[in-house]
Amino acid sequence: MTDTIVAFPRALESYPVVAGGLWNALAARVDAEPFNAIATGIFVLAVAHTFVAARFASAAHHIQDASDARRMAAGLAPRPSVRAEVLHFFGEIEVVFGLWGLPLMAAIMWSRGWDTATHYVNDTVNYTEPLFVVVIMALASTRPVVALAESVLRRIAQLGRCTPAAWWCTILIVAPLLGSFITEPAAMTIAALLLARQFYDLKPSMTLRYATLGLLFVNVSIGGTLTHFAAPPVLMVARTWNWDTAFMIGHFGWRSAIAIAVSTVLYLFAFRREFASLASRQTVPDPESPAEDAAEDQRLLPIPWWVTMVHLAFMAWTVLNAHYPALFVAGFLFFLGFAKATAAYQSLLDIKTPLLVGFFLAGLVLHGGLQGWWIAPILSSLGETPLFWGATVLTAFNDNALITYLATLVPNLDESLKIAVVEGAVTGGGLTVIANAPNPAGQALLGRFFDGPINPLRLLAAAIIPTLLAAAAFRLL
Repeated sequence: MTDTIVAFPRALESYPVVAGGLWNALAARVDAEPFNAIATGIFVLAVAHTFVAARFASAAHHIQDASDARRMAAGLAPRPSVRAEVLHFFGEIEVVFGLWGLPLMAAIMWSRGWDTATHYVNDTVNYTEPLFVVVIMALASTRPVVALAESVLRRIAQLGRCTPAAWWCTILIVAPLLGSFITEPAAMTIAALLLARQFYDLKPSMTLRYATLGLLFVNVSIGGTLTHFAAPPVLMVARTWNWDTAFMIGHFGWRSAIAIAVSTVLYLFAFRREFASLASRQTVPDPESPAEDAAEDQRLLPIPWWVTMVHLAFMAWTVLNAHYPALFVAGFLFFLGFAKATAAYQSLLDIKTPLLVGFFLAGLVLHGGLQGWWIAPILSSLGETPLFWGATVLTAFNDNALITYLATLVPNLDESLKIAVVEGAVTGGGLTVIANAPNPAGQALLGRFFDGPINPLRLLAAAIIPTLLAAAAFRLL
């Protein structure tokens, strides 16, 4: 039994070498391990679920409205409908991969038994990244950290007189580049919170909302490449391939900075008339939660410098110990005590959103651990340019850190191919919500501005242009 448990999932190097091309190799791997087809089939259904989540949410609203109307006609007070709540649950993108983890676990237990299933979940799958994202996102969304980030970015936005366009450009250029130092999840959290306050509250058109979200996702994905420790897809390869910060800046960082600036300015030019219109709404308060948040900030005491410094110290501790969950989770528990003691300077700590994002990523790595059987042969069969585009496309359907990790398992990979696969992975990181680990954080924080679940096709369309510009920067410069 022990040998069977250890062998699941089957080691990639244990598959036989088959001549006749990629399809023959994949077919041989399914013949050697039939469970591959089951695991990938469930994963495909989970990905398809993300595309129809909006339909579940819409159906939930219709059923709840109908239930409320019937009860009010009968003289009864409205109450939540069980059917509506179930459909609403199915419509939450953050729970999709965790939800489809249930049939995956059932299939593993049916095929291999309970011990193998528990061993896979508990010992094989690495949940360090989901845990890290939960902690760093919670820390980055605290009042002292956001206030500091807003103060710093305001100084830059003042160069453009703090207009909506100036704030928009500043957030979308500077915050993603900061992700190379404070980590991409923290940069995404800060950027999303500031965009909500300085841009989305002004109620731009839905086209500009999606354009901004797609641009944010792409910029954050490539903006973390100035260092070797902040972007998940880079973290997966830096130690194995001996890449340091100097290497990252020389091969990736400066190209990323150019792509971010060009994409942002291009979108600003394309929507210049709407930005001029938004300037007239800048002082109009939003009747929803942002105004309430502003009122809450007014009731709280000014933030002492030492409180902000302690928050930054907790963030630094988390980043420095990103590979050691026992240390950064323990640090977060100490932070909760500090936040309680300094409640007069804190706003209400949002832990629900980070937990949902962590659940999303945990479900993704649960499924992703069983997809190497087909991703690795594809990566190893491609030349430099096809590998770049292959990694870009595969990233849209798998977390880009998984793509780069699998690339480290390909033996004798040429240096140019290593660079190509990482370039492709970060380039495609904005195409879908599941393409890059910080994306679910941005979706969770900004989703309320999209009148229901974010449409994957509209997000894809919004991210295409900055993705192509990033590809041009990496492959042509």
